[in-house]
Amino acid sequence: MYEKMFDLSNPQFRDTMIMFVFNLFFQYILIRTIYYRYSRKETYLFAFFLIAVIVFLVGRVLNAVQIQTELAVGLVALFTILRFRTRSITMKDMSYMFAVIGISVINALQLVAFPMIGRVIVNLIIIVSAWMLEEFIVRHRCKSHIIIYENIDLLKPDRHKELLDDLSLLTGKKVCRVNVSEVDYKKKTAEIEIFYRD
Repeated sequence: MYEKMFDLSNPQFRDTMIMFVFNLFFQYILIRTIYYRYSRKETYLFAFFLIAVIVFLVGRVLNAVQIQTELAVGLVALFTILRFRTRSITMKDMSYMFAVIGISVINALQLVAFPMIGRVIVNLIIIVSAWMLEEFIVRHRCKSHIIIYENIDLLKPDRHKELLDDLSLLTGKKVCRVNVSEVDYKKKTAEIEIFYRD
């Protein structure tokens, strides 16, 4: 059945190419439409797309030689461990990388009891989850800035609301949170970090 996997007349090869396009379609939505829209990082676009292609093709080849699913997942985990060692990667970027790998593995597996509509639903669940989390983060994202503040009387816990109002008036930003780093009682100043919504 798999002897001529890369023979153009083989139905298995045609199925692989159809699923390859299917996989790229959903990867494009996840990587370009959601990840890039919210992060604006071009650095990982190349890596994410290449990982999507490689993991999908490796998964299809492993299916062709009938390697156990556990071994396939183990190999994918190994590729994940051998990730970008030369530079740090944020948890968010790592989560997207895991989502890219997950979608590729799901689309690469040839599961008889798992119809095409099931793949579509699983892909959509991952993509919609990423989009909803990004929207939640955007609504609740606060920028921070460190300032020297002179009205230290407002730093008392019972005057917290007045402090936020005063800082909002002073900075012209909607200050939502304050973190007091250091207070100098001699100079009557405090170094505080303000958090505000842009």
